[in-house]
Amino acid sequence: MSTARAVPGVSVPRVAVLMPTHRQAAFLPRAVHSLLDQTAGEWELAVVDDGSDDGTAEAVDPFLTDPRVHHRRFAANRGLGAALNAGLDMTRAPVVAYLPSDDVWAPDHLARLLEVLADPAVVLAHSGVVHHERRTSPGAPEGHPLQLVQVAHRRLPERWPERAELESDDLERLYWGRLRHHGRVRATGRVTCTWTDHPGQRHKAIRESFDGGLNVFRHRYRIAEPLRFHSSDSGEVDERALYRRFRERTYRPSRDGLRILLVGELAYNPERVLALAERGHRLHGLWTPHGLGASTVGPLPFGHVTDLPRTGWADAVRHLRPDVVYALLNWRAVPFAHEVLRTVPEVPFVWHYKESPQASIRRGEWPLLADLVAHSDAQVYSSPEERDWFARALPGRTDPSTALVLDGDLPKAEWFDGPRGRRLSEDDGEVHTVVLGRPLGLDAAFVTSLARQGVHLHFHGLVDAPGPKGAWTSWIGDARRAAPGRVHVHPHVDQRHWTRALSRYDAGWLHRVRGDNGGDLLRATWDDLNYPARIPPLMAAGVPVLQQRSPGSVVAAERLVEQLGIGVLYDGAEDLAARLHDTAGRGLLGNAVRAHRERFTFDAHADGLLALLRSVAGRAAHTAERRRL
Repeated sequence: MSTARAVPGVSVPRVAVLMPTHRQAAFLPRAVHSLLDQTAGEWELAVVDDGSDDGTAEAVDPFLTDPRVHHRRFAANRGLGAALNAGLDMTRAPVVAYLPSDDVWAPDHLARLLEVLADPAVVLAHSGVVHHERRTSPGAPEGHPLQLVQVAHRRLPERWPERAELESDDLERLYWGRLRHHGRVRATGRVTCTWTDHPGQRHKAIRESFDGGLNVFRHRYRIAEPLRFHSSDSGEVDERALYRRFRERTYRPSRDGLRILLVGELAYNPERVLALAERGHRLHGLWTPHGLGASTVGPLPFGHVTDLPRTGWADAVRHLRPDVVYALLNWRAVPFAHEVLRTVPEVPFVWHYKESPQASIRRGEWPLLADLVAHSDAQVYSSPEERDWFARALPGRTDPSTALVLDGDLPKAEWFDGPRGRRLSEDDGEVHTVVLGRPLGLDAAFVTSLARQGVHLHFHGLVDAPGPKGAWTSWIGDARRAAPGRVHVHPHVDQRHWTRALSRYDAGWLHRVRGDNGGDLLRATWDDLNYPARIPPLMAAGVPVLQQRSPGSVVAAERLVEQLGIGVLYDGAEDLAARLHDTAGRGLLGNAVRAHRERFTFDAHADGLLALLRSVAGRAAHTAERRRL
């Protein structure tokens, strides 16, 4: 580690260049050479290695003979804010510029920024930027705030927020907004830098529209502590507040408790597994390296699950000697769960699958999924339709007697507590419905038709991912203009506020997708087999659900709604509007929801799952030979 130092014969630099880096050894020399080529030479460089393990130190070493270059390395990743604050501490120049180690400056970049900052009223200057090779922007790249590579500003007392305060892809929220209070922002009018596009960029690990998200970010940077996390796609999550009650609890293992190894990922409502710890069982985790933003992996922010190391995990499993592997949940977990099944066949193995066999087929991973189903000691399916689909797809290779049906995303019962809100319809006499997350199957014409018939749609936590950015927000904007006052967009509602916030509504939307399998399960899509994860939050709030009718087809959600009487099955906008305006009918549906709501908690099924895990763990006939792949 080195820090800023006075060097005889070297003038006080005008610009402090901060270079945060993490696992970018292959890019770094290119970035430094673009700095060495600057026409403005009065600079100092602070390279802050944020816990890299890829030879970054060797990449930096050739440049340390230049007295203007300083280097510091963190033993573990501490986040962008900590790296930039360390760079500020290592330097002394009155102007601060940023050169991330994967980006490039044109030779006149610094000179152009300094020309703008010569005006004492300007606090922040920025250049234009090249992004996606030929796409250039005179300001911030489209869909993003100003990026580090294009900015220089006066040194001020402001510090970057560090990981304990906030992690976000929105640099305006993190820092630029603070600087705007101190003076003007002005552009150079020249495109003099390149924001390099590649999969390892930090913002891509944060934003769902780039196949990132909170858990992708957590896994990439090996973050053990709860996060306050903001994504420009999906908003903010404060895990410290969300999981505080669970972290503060003490769980005591019982003498006959199982040692359960969780393998794969936990998707939504991951804290549900604590219901197993509450019953005296020890929980360990071994997580897939290929998760999605909503697919929770460890280190788990609510604690009480001990992770096994990713390096040498097979030896760690054998040393742990778990009583049973409980492998789960979505298609992203299939390859790694299969690897565990194959590598440690001596450990009893239960496979719990949520979604979706069709995705595994598209990805070429159906043989792995088929092995998981056929060679595991027991299977857990998320719906009866999914269980029956596998029985048809793999005749003779599944045993219904060992199968359990349990929705994979059910939440902890604690989230069903809390005060209820006053229904909006009690104040204006109109019908108010809620959409949680992505508005799958809805469109401007359908929404506008409902709105004009006195039905409001409230969109909470809209996420424009995966898929084309703006595809949903665009048509929702059209619907808001076509039916003013009846189409609303709100922030995400987390588990703590389900009952209070969602109970204001008269009904909640499931996916508006019409089944077309003609009663043949082998033609079923994932929408036909799936229970949408938004069902439990709506049940927690006592809100009936809205399910598209699919005559002649097998659809799991439709069967569930009809069987329990917990929602409206509808054919079209006019039919649905008429049913929603029937206040007596809505009251009956509300009674049915309240009667069945507890079954939509994981706690209600934990004992049944544990009975299956105990049965598998206790089978004397289990042998590795039986599961030879």
